[in-house]
Amino acid sequence: MNDNNRDREDQPEKLGIMDVLKSTLAGALGVQSNKNRERDFKHGSIKVYAVAGVIFTVVFIVVVVTVVKLVLRSAGM
Repeated sequence: MNDNNRDREDQPEKLGIMDVLKSTLAGALGVQSNKNRERDFKHGSIKVYAVAGVIFTVVFIVVVVTVVKLVLRSAGM
């Protein structure tokens, strides 16, 4: 390995908000690639992923409850 490659490997890769959102959604659906999972564990912060997971869970529950209420209302219940 030359020095340039070693320097790049030592520098942490910045994960953007879209990377976190994509990884959270892929993880929730169970389709996260091994490459992305390893990147998340290597360069990501557990706090960021925990917050993203909680937010995703809350939004998911609100969406499901809203859809159920709309279906029940349209069915006359």
